[in-house]
Amino acid sequence: MYRALLALALTAATWPVIPPAIVHPWAPPATPYGPGHRGIDLAAPPGTPVRAAAAGRITFAGQVAGQGILTITLPGTTTPPLRTTYEPVHPLVTQGTQVTAGEVVATTAEGPSHCPTGCLHWGLLRGQTYLNPLLLLHRAAPSRLLPVTGVAEAG
Repeated sequence: MYRALLALALTAATWPVIPPAIVHPWAPPATPYGPGHRGIDLAAPPGTPVRAAAAGRITFAGQVAGQGILTITLPGTTTPPLRTTYEPVHPLVTQGTQVTAGEVVATTAEGPSHCPTGCLHWGLLRGQTYLNPLLLLHRAAPSRLLPVTGVAEAG
């Protein structure tokens, strides 16, 4: 799974709102139905453009319990594929649309929120398992050997 995330992260991946400001961090629950935060909240007042964090296909763009939600399924991330979710939003794309990383796909909407000035909830799932969406942004630097100093040679 992490190999697929790393491969995706090494391709084009971007923050869904710019500038990014994390209001509420990832806090996974201890149990599947336990309390926690299954994504991150980014500061984003209503009307803020929302960008696709990675290229993919829109697999849901609509309302759930009166709140606008957008889901993008990311190809090439093994089975089941990774999906990113964004809420509350006004989708600007329809189900089936292919999008590129950084493409504006929605605007933030007013919604029930614990963020006083509005925010975007950004999630990442593989099947029914929630993951930290910041994994998409991880940029792995190549390894580099450095000289070791201050260590006595074995003799």
